[in-house]
Amino acid sequence: MIALDTAEDRAAAAAEYVLGTLDAADFEAVERAAEGDRALRADIYEWQDHLLALTARIAGTAPSTTLWPRIEAQTAAMSRPASPADGQRARPVGGNWWTRVRFWQAVSGLAMAASLLLSVALIARLVAPQPVARYVAVLQAPDSQATGYLVEVTAGRSVRLVPVAQAISVPTGRALQFWTKPQNASGPTSLGLVRAGETVELPVSRLPAVEAQTLFEITLEPESGSPLGRPTGPILYVGRTVAM
Repeated sequence: MIALDTAEDRAAAAAEYVLGTLDAADFEAVERAAEGDRALRADIYEWQDHLLALTARIAGTAPSTTLWPRIEAQTAAMSRPASPADGQRARPVGGNWWTRVRFWQAVSGLAMAASLLLSVALIARLVAPQPVARYVAVLQAPDSQATGYLVEVTAGRSVRLVPVAQAISVPTGRALQFWTKPQNASGPTSLGLVRAGETVELPVSRLPAVEAQTLFEITLEPESGSPLGRPTGPILYVGRTVAM
């Protein structure tokens, strides 16, 4: 029976489950366990995401039209009872021919199992999910320290600006602009205009860097945004990221 005791056991079982290398009993055991184990289900989903992406790189090929006839002919030949004459002609010295076929079938099966296990191990090294860096910044009003927004940054994915307070009133002809500045950057980078009270999600590639102590701020700018490529209006909310 397949082991599911540790996190490493469950991750390996999830990989083999997705690859389809488990026997029927272990496949059903993993499937039953996943019904009540959220962590195991998460491992399975994560392996599906990684491995299905790999299959998209391989072009499909149609089998030869002679493949199935050859398989059926060979299977029929192996399952047909041998006649005494066949035995006299084919029996090798030192053992029964059928026993030797079974032996080589067993060797072949063991070799295939070893190959599949090696494949799982290699794929686990190549595509095992890596820890994802995450950062959060609490943006507060400089004067009152009231919290207005949260900034969530996930390496390789996205940056989200989430309002956590009642939407502020923006004067006519003015707009809110979202900015960022890593510690060693020479100047701020605009992440665009935002509407009061709206959650904004952007690709993380818009950021100059993904690291702790990155500054984010919301400023009040002209309706079309700052004309100078840097903040010109008052800072409404500001904060720096911390690693999660």
